[in-house]
Amino acid sequence: MATENVNQSGASAAADSAKEETVTLEENTGPDTAAVEPSAAADTNQTAPSSEAATAASPNSASTNSETATAASPEHTGDAETSGAQDFSAMLETYEKESAASRQEGEIVRGIVVGISDQNVLVDIGYKSEGVVAREEFIDRQGNLTVKRGDEVDVLIKSLENQDGYAILSRAAAMQVQSWERLRQAHQTHETIKGRVVERIKGGLNVDLDGVPAFLPGSQIDIRPVRNLEGFLRQEIEVRVIKLNRKRGNVVVSRKAVLEEVSNKKKTETLGNIEEGVVLEGTVKNITDYGAFIDLGGIDGLLHIIDMSWGRIQSPNDIIKVGDSIQVKVLKFDREKERISLGYKQLLPDPWQSVAERFPKGSHVRGKVVSLTDYGAFIEIEPGVEGLVHVTEMTWSKRLKHPSKLLSIGQEVEAVVLEADPHSRRISLGLKQVTADPWETLPVRYHVGSRVTGKVRSLTDFGAFVEIEDGIDGLVHVSDISWTKRIKHPSDVLKKGQQVDAVITNIDVDGRRLSLSIKDLEPNAWDRFFDTHKLGDVIKGRVVRFANFGAFVEIEEGIEGLCHVSELSDSRVEKPEDAVKIGQVLPFKVLKLDPAQKKIGLSARAVGKENDPEDVRSYHETGSGMATLGDIANLLTASSEKKDEE
Repeated sequence: MATENVNQSGASAAADSAKEETVTLEENTGPDTAAVEPSAAADTNQTAPSSEAATAASPNSASTNSETATAASPEHTGDAETSGAQDFSAMLETYEKESAASRQEGEIVRGIVVGISDQNVLVDIGYKSEGVVAREEFIDRQGNLTVKRGDEVDVLIKSLENQDGYAILSRAAAMQVQSWERLRQAHQTHETIKGRVVERIKGGLNVDLDGVPAFLPGSQIDIRPVRNLEGFLRQEIEVRVIKLNRKRGNVVVSRKAVLEEVSNKKKTETLGNIEEGVVLEGTVKNITDYGAFIDLGGIDGLLHIIDMSWGRIQSPNDIIKVGDSIQVKVLKFDREKERISLGYKQLLPDPWQSVAERFPKGSHVRGKVVSLTDYGAFIEIEPGVEGLVHVTEMTWSKRLKHPSKLLSIGQEVEAVVLEADPHSRRISLGLKQVTADPWETLPVRYHVGSRVTGKVRSLTDFGAFVEIEDGIDGLVHVSDISWTKRIKHPSDVLKKGQQVDAVITNIDVDGRRLSLSIKDLEPNAWDRFFDTHKLGDVIKGRVVRFANFGAFVEIEEGIEGLCHVSELSDSRVEKPEDAVKIGQVLPFKVLKLDPAQKKIGLSARAVGKENDPEDVRSYHETGSGMATLGDIANLLTASSEKKDEE
């Protein structure tokens, strides 16, 4: 069958030799292609005259032979037939020689598919015999045969004749040679070509350019860094040849160059249309912590996070994501620096414009805690509108040190609008105003003299603050802690958190002050002493300290009297320590009692003497100020009466 095809094709080749078209490479394919470039043009020129000569020679020869046969005698007929056979053989031999001379190995020619078998595709290339191409060279990636009988295909002559007499052809080699030529032209003219990504290799991608493998470096894949190179596999992409070496089979392409060219073209068009205030369509290109970059067409604009929403957002991803197509408003445009500031929330009405009407002072609102600071908490009462609750407006108590002690992020709360200022975009809120002010009802619930129980919240140099209920603290002054103890600091007898009882001594609602007293829980020790003692009584006391003018004597716990230096001894005493010692217990006579000023005058030398007027005069003359004239008069009167009774 193959032989039959060969004979048929051979005849066909002879008949169609004039139609034969030879594809050759141009001579200027460069040094890389010089080795395989055939001189097809020269061959083609040579082939055409030869065929014409052969064609022209045959009719002439036939006419001559016919005329010869007609004119010749019958005895010459056999010689004429023998001569005709010899001429045909000579013509065939000439044709074969010319045909053989018109084809060269390594040449790319165009032939016609004349047969297809299971293993080969038979192609008529105008040679004396057909050529064969391996069938798999016409199989595409899906396994389909891409040719049929009668198709014209370009093939490369690998061998003019094999052992079976066929020319060995290659479709793939022909395409590769042609592809290299196209690549060379594309490299010189910076033309954009298409290729198919076939695999990922170290440092980039391998791209098939019509049979020629090319390297696409990772840095040349896109304008932006690309992390997922696998996403390009089996995709058809446009690239530009940036390096070509045929000898080494090295082709480097760039997709980035193509994208940059397109981007620059778009950028020029976009910059021509940008003005502040215009609304543009863009694509979210990249998202950062502070905003997002929007591709406006060859140039990016920055959409800051504060211009994304009237409300509070934690991240740009709460509003947009990469790849989203959004409308943005140009807020600011620097043409020289090509910097564009964009806004997204500006496309929506500003909710602050009507807050004064919608949230008047004193109105109750509900919202969610969106932020906590050292000085307060921000409450979102509607998307884009937040109010501040200062820490002092959270509770009637003054003890709240940080808002986090009372509130948490996301907590729903009710608040009262204290002030709304749309111009400064501020709303002041209060939480404690939701409940009644405990100070306003304090006189109703308590009165002076009431006994209360509370916890010591803080200690100061001048006293202790005691909380009797939430938001109501009273002050216990250091002088109101004890009747008798000499207390230098409240911490001497109290500590924070201690539960204590006290008596309310004063209520000041306007000043928000509550006075408490611990010592008033007990009777006044001074009053009790004055009630049980009178002038002239002899009592025992212990010398506790000295002064320049006398010695202080502790009569009872917390009650001291003064013994003037002139009353320490009958002898003249310059200094108290010359007469008595610290800690010494002695009997003293009471010379003065002053309940108003809580003063007691004592005398050591008057003990055992019967109301000696001299003692009283001496006491008065000392100018100690611890006895009044009435006291002295009473003392003298009492002494006279006692003598009269005796």
